[in-house]
Amino acid sequence: MHLPKKVTFGIISSLVLLSGCSDDSSPSSSPSSSSSSPQASAAETKASPMALSWLFFVPTNDVALPSPDKDYIRQTIEQKFNVKLNMEYGVPGEDMKNKINLKIASNSTPDMFQADGAQTNQMIIDKAVADLTPYVNPQTMPNYYKWVTPDIISRYQVQNVFMRAPVPYEKQQYQSYYVRKDWLDKLGLKVPTTYDEMINVMKAFTFNDPDGNGKNDTYGFTTVGNGTTISKQFPEWYKNGLGVDLWYDQAHGEYVDPQSDIRAGKVLDDIRATLAQKIVDPDWFLAKPGQELEKVEAGKAGIFQSLLRTAAFDNVATSVKKKTIDISGVKTADFVPFHISPDAVNYEALPGVPFLFGTKTPPEKIKKSIEIMDWLASPEGYLLAHYGKEGVNYTRSGNTITLIPDAITKDNTANGNFFDVYSSIFSYGVQDPSPIGLTIIDPRETDHDRAIIAKLKTYKYPVLGTNVAPPQGYDIGAFRTQMRAYMVKVLFEEKDSSNWPKYRKELMTTYHGKEIFDNYAKTISDVFKAPVVFKADNP
Repeated sequence: MHLPKKVTFGIISSLVLLSGCSDDSSPSSSPSSSSSSPQASAAETKASPMALSWLFFVPTNDVALPSPDKDYIRQTIEQKFNVKLNMEYGVPGEDMKNKINLKIASNSTPDMFQADGAQTNQMIIDKAVADLTPYVNPQTMPNYYKWVTPDIISRYQVQNVFMRAPVPYEKQQYQSYYVRKDWLDKLGLKVPTTYDEMINVMKAFTFNDPDGNGKNDTYGFTTVGNGTTISKQFPEWYKNGLGVDLWYDQAHGEYVDPQSDIRAGKVLDDIRATLAQKIVDPDWFLAKPGQELEKVEAGKAGIFQSLLRTAAFDNVATSVKKKTIDISGVKTADFVPFHISPDAVNYEALPGVPFLFGTKTPPEKIKKSIEIMDWLASPEGYLLAHYGKEGVNYTRSGNTITLIPDAITKDNTANGNFFDVYSSIFSYGVQDPSPIGLTIIDPRETDHDRAIIAKLKTYKYPVLGTNVAPPQGYDIGAFRTQMRAYMVKVLFEEKDSSNWPKYRKELMTTYHGKEIFDNYAKTISDVFKAPVVFKADNP
């Protein structure tokens, strides 16, 4: 089903980085007697390391920091910047959101942390974050400004203040469904290209014993609901023309919020019908992020969706393909990307992870965090955080970087994939370092991997142009929470979606959806210099 002509727009559903620290410097030691050497005196007067507590997002649960004696990235940062790091991290989701809220409420806010977009906006409204003007500029962050432009930073602001700035982000998107190709081959099926073909494959994967073990123990599709959400990964969203998260219907001058749209009721009915066929992993709703992939890796589900470039690469330790082979022992296991939307997979890449600082963070702590983050955005910092040591994990010829896979596996994989922890701090998801002049050659990439990237680059991502945010005093988080609750109620407690229009009306009135999305429409109008409306009472 073709979507109407549109330009999509993203909400601030992205992530937040709040940075700052308390000064742990101790007074300089008094000089000792005349027998003290100049070197000893210098050592004695050196300031104690500044303690920094960080809480941030990582893309997968399959990461961990090694012991400090093996963590040479930590050692480099701590020695270079005279700091002591205390790091917590997790996959984006309700657990991390709740953890951050609890820390803030208990007055134990980390010096630097990330949060989702609704939290970002609310923190700015609550005046809980600092003005970035003195700290974030081309003079203080020359490396950072190679990744982002002043225009990107300007469009990223909410509430008409400069209190958040985006972490460097990947411009190329990799959102895709993946299907178990060896199962397709065994059953004589082709890679699906339409909704109906996808459903047929899901049925075959469920009922036709694709793994040949003689048991009825596989499902066609798996996703994640985290106990709260009707996943946007369900193909029924694309079937009904609502697959893109947020968009501007340019032909009609209308802003559309797909999940709260009147047509979302039809999506829920279609999902109900799909679930009734028992072709979806029954644990999907309670699954936390990452657990749905465990079902695939265990050989229990044949289709999943991912945003990761390397989701099905041959030789990446954390790829679903590699882990499926390792866990299930099926060496022929293979995955290929596909999509069922001919018009748009989603909107073009927008900044995803912002960084902010608390209003009570001392300026010297903000400056120290800025200094470290800008270094992580430099060639030196980027290479260390992503690939490890020059001459050990990679070689360098000018700006061409050639990876040494065995050394990376030894250092990274054997130590909890800790590169993935550090590379998330200030370049979340970035695979292409061309903004800082680097070219990466990875010998692990196969023809299979390159074919995946070529396919992903054929997907359409309409330009969206700007981030949008609710007006001051309105809580998009409360709106989304209630919206999700109504969607869960319709899907699991009611026989059909006949009550969805009533629930939607309450969302638009009691939960101020109309005011929120009117403000989105105004923001879009300002960017495109054209009238844009939101129709809260659309039948």
